[in-house]
Amino acid sequence: MNLTNIKLGAVTLRVNDLETMKTYYERVIGMDVLETSEHRVTLGTNEMPLVILHEVSGVRPNPRTAGLFHLAILLPDRVELGRILRHLIEQRIEVGQGDHLVSEAFYLSDPEGNGIELYADRPREQWEYEANGHVKMSTDPVEYESMLEAAADRPFTGLPNGTTMGHVHFKVRSLEAAKLFYQNRLGFTVTTDSYPGALFLAADGYHHHIGTNVWARPSEPMGQEAGLEAWTLLVDATTNRELGGTTSEWSLTDEDGITVNIKSVD
Repeated sequence: MNLTNIKLGAVTLRVNDLETMKTYYERVIGMDVLETSEHRVTLGTNEMPLVILHEVSGVRPNPRTAGLFHLAILLPDRVELGRILRHLIEQRIEVGQGDHLVSEAFYLSDPEGNGIELYADRPREQWEYEANGHVKMSTDPVEYESMLEAAADRPFTGLPNGTTMGHVHFKVRSLEAAKLFYQNRLGFTVTTDSYPGALFLAADGYHHHIGTNVWARPSEPMGQEAGLEAWTLLVDATTNRELGGTTSEWSLTDEDGITVNIKSVD
């Protein structure tokens, strides 16, 4: 099947220190607390959840395993990205950067080492394509001065409405196995394979909803360590049935132990 009409939902992280992580996603990333229970906090905007923190006392990351490379929060536009960049600078938060031609992005990590990308897309009519139909992507310096200037009179007050989970990017042991799962099983389309050691896939003509790479050379599948617990794929009822769903919420796990929670949201 060819996956269409999808969105990404919340990413669930297994964390050791719930209070520290909640504070970070509130104060640094600008999320609102949407729901709390004894060992779980859901954060996002008033439109949708973006991150679920699940506290499991004593968990630690394992650098040998596959798992999350980063979760990617998509801001509505370049000005909104400039607002949060100014906020991060004022908070003395170090960030990486990348102009990917289709988008402009900044990178950071939360207190337990989970990667976060904050980005804004360029208009689709500005995207360029290779002869084989793959989207052109690169990693160049961001021209951030004009971004900051455009946001100069708009102080950051939290993630705005329209913010979504734009994509998820995973550390995997095999790009071939990743392609079998994300393309053949879930129905995403390969959008670029020109980055050495990486593969990007998407639905609905997007540049990528799924990133995979073998750069860290993980040697073990995910277990119950700190880090990614699951990501969420939101589909319509027809797509849910085509994927094999017999209930409105179910899950699949790939060979790297990465779990996707599939939810029908008609």
